Amino acid sequence: MLKHTFSLALAAVTLLAVTAQPLRSGETLRMVCVNHLWTEYVRTIIPEFEKEHNVRVEVESYVEDVLTQKIAVEFASGVSTIDVFTSRTLQDVRLMTKNGWYVDLRPLAEKEPGYDLDDFNPGAMATVTIDGFLTSIPTITEMEVLYYRKDLLQEKGVAVPTTFQELQAAAEKLTDRARDISGFASRGQRNPMVTQFSSYLYGFGSDFQDQNGNSAINTPEFLEAVDFYGTMLRKYGPEGVHNMSWPQIVAIYNQGKVAMFTDASSLYGNILDPSKGPFHDKTGVAVFPAGPRAHKTFDVTAWSLAIYSGSKNQDLAWKLVNFLTNKENSIRIQGEGMNPGARLSAWSSPAGTRNFPAEWAEVIKKSGPLGVGHDRPQVTSVTEARDIVGEVLAVSIEGKDFRATAMEAHRRFQTLIDREK
Repeated sequence: MLKHTFSLALAAVTLLAVTAQPLRSGETLRMVCVNHLWTEYVRTIIPEFEKEHNVRVEVESYVEDVLTQKIAVEFASGVSTIDVFTSRTLQDVRLMTKNGWYVDLRPLAEKEPGYDLDDFNPGAMATVTIDGFLTSIPTITEMEVLYYRKDLLQEKGVAVPTTFQELQAAAEKLTDRARDISGFASRGQRNPMVTQFSSYLYGFGSDFQDQNGNSAINTPEFLEAVDFYGTMLRKYGPEGVHNMSWPQIVAIYNQGKVAMFTDASSLYGNILDPSKGPFHDKTGVAVFPAGPRAHKTFDVTAWSLAIYSGSKNQDLAWKLVNFLTNKENSIRIQGEGMNPGARLSAWSSPAGTRNFPAEWAEVIKKSGPLGVGHDRPQVTSVTEARDIVGEVLAVSIEGKDFRATAMEAHRRFQTLIDREK
């Protein structure tokens, strides 16, 4: 029903969008955000913006699902008073772009002195860009990294893996079923594992779709990646891995039952925080290993800052977006440990990394050039697409005929793509 509402709203939004007006003293901006540490810190510095421009900024924050529904309903109505909002980019960017709900920020950013779009990680920028249209500015990002137990690797004489081949060899050596230690773990739950599988897929030189946007999940390279991922979890993964997403993986790692696992960089707090991770002082972080054909990792924008196309205060809204995402304040916000951002200058600045674990921050800096701007199929019906791909992976983990499953999945995925076209 919601998707149907989205589609119907396009004409209404287009008709009701108002050309940006000149700045007027005493205006009010409405900013609607996700309930996140980033938002809480931003609230403390917005008074500086209000004083400088003699305006008032009303900041609302909601949990993720409530925020998504609220924005969708308001925008579909065509009479929303939202000016600036945090966008759940990976899930919503294509649908919201199709419905015309974003302002293209590229022209505004390019004419803003010193803003420098080239200062953002290319992967994170790719997430928020649709056919050259800059939907939003990255604020919170993540990529895939390797977490490992330094003491267990040292005990077995295993070097930190830098390639898939080394990863498999290390997992075999580190697996100790007698001590209930799995050499390797990653997500095995059907839908959630697709995002973490993506970096392995890129390492084999493949993707979910080809250059024309058609299904690529029947290609030899895709099937090689599926075979590798399934084999790693089947042979060296924990019991019940097919039911595990990141919370379960983190839990068994913190119980001492996993030697290595790959997952999102954003999980570092659950592992490296002394109050949460019992092996925080024994855990290392490394750049995601290189595949046989490429060295890539997803580097995606989880949340970004956008301007609603129906805003009556688009000039002022851009000034707020600029204030919150320029170089100076990006370093300042990230430096408080509130969010791993996308600006290269923030990761190169001691002020921008001072509240993050040093080894982890260095890995993020090194991973930036390896980034691919998506970690899932690039379609509007992304949940359905992930279920299709996840079924192939699940069969591989079980050691069954995943190739036959992939052929049928390819047909279903292409039907989904054709339907959207």
